[in-house]
Amino acid sequence: MAKKIPTRQCVGCREARGKRELIRVIRSPQGEVVLDETGRMNGRGAYLCRRVECLQKARRSKGLERSLKVTIPDEIYDRLEEELKDIDTEG
Repeated sequence: MAKKIPTRQCVGCREARGKRELIRVIRSPQGEVVLDETGRMNGRGAYLCRRVECLQKARRSKGLERSLKVTIPDEIYDRLEEELKDIDTEG
């Protein structure tokens, strides 16, 4: 029997993809919003494609803020965008 692949929905483009294809963004118990590349950090999570465009869509639609139930300042979006660009160029 084939192993079931867990899927999650990108908060930017709203596409369902395999969990491994997405990056998890979390709100930690301390209220900090960070990229969780391991997918194992504690906190409330939301998923994004590994593309800057999806982060920008999520920013415009406030999808990330709704998923994480927190207001996200511009500096954090800018930092996430930089981190995503680094990941995008690696893969």
